[in-house]
Amino acid sequence: MNAPDLAIPATVTGTYANPILDEDFPDPSVLLAPDGFYYAYATQTKRQGAWVNIQVARSRDLVHWQHLGDAFPDRPGWARETQDFWAPYVVRDGDRYVMYYSATPDVCDVPERGHCLAIATATSPSGPFVDAGMPLLLGLGFEYIDPMVLDDPASGKRYLYWGSGFQPIRVQELSADGLSFAPDSVPVDLIWPNPLPGAFPRLVEAAWVIAHDGFYYLFYSGDNCCGPDAEYGVMVARSPSPTGPFETLEEARGIPHSLMLFKSERWLAPGHNAIVTDKAGQHWIVYHAIDVNRPRQHQDDLINSRRILLIDRIIWRDGWPFVGTPSEGPQPAPIT
Repeated sequence: MNAPDLAIPATVTGTYANPILDEDFPDPSVLLAPDGFYYAYATQTKRQGAWVNIQVARSRDLVHWQHLGDAFPDRPGWARETQDFWAPYVVRDGDRYVMYYSATPDVCDVPERGHCLAIATATSPSGPFVDAGMPLLLGLGFEYIDPMVLDDPASGKRYLYWGSGFQPIRVQELSADGLSFAPDSVPVDLIWPNPLPGAFPRLVEAAWVIAHDGFYYLFYSGDNCCGPDAEYGVMVARSPSPTGPFETLEEARGIPHSLMLFKSERWLAPGHNAIVTDKAGQHWIVYHAIDVNRPRQHQDDLINSRRILLIDRIIWRDGWPFVGTPSEGPQPAPIT
């Protein structure tokens, strides 16, 4: 008899197509937990007529997602009367999970709504998260929004990024436990809106920072996330330090804007992203966008308020990340 064929079979790569979660899931952040699941967290929404304060979903492969409900079912004592929970970011810290989020305190609801950055903790990535007691930062307007935390692989320090409400995106070093700012640390201004026409001049927000090939890359979004005047996209800047100064793509290339992800005919206002690295070392951007074919979750919602979950692979060109427009049709899936 002939010996059996011992050739190694070819690797079969799966595919995906956007959207990966066809539900209202704004401002996503993503965490890979020790249980092998990716957990995604998002701004509040209504499901079956009831508010979900902080949404959480999980996936084995970054493509097929199961919505788990509310990761933050009990509102903090300082925000009992408001319903305004934004842009959660979750980091694993030993045996616990720390969530940074934005909310409107009761004392800032009228006459002018304000926002704060706050912290909650849990023993499971799915929650329930319990608020730490008092906000970390508090102010009028929406300056204190969109938190993101970087554990710097070079220094071991932990940094909190936030902003901006027509202010710059800022960063400040956190204490070792991540529950307060480091002694004697001060906030540092990083990125201001570009005042030039066509360059998203009104505001910048939604920072996400990664270390890659000797640089820290700051992904950020602007201008209008949603509503009748929705106009949003993801921009990028880089620095040799997590606290800057950052050089924007437009400054480096001498081009009119710093966009690396922008709208298409179907997908309006893509932005507010997370960055995930798969097991093959490929970088993926997970973000929300508006499907022009279904811009509302419910009939009485504001137009362009339904922001659903998409993913695309980042391509690196001459030291800068690029996506272009959201992908259409089947694409090679992440290696997970």
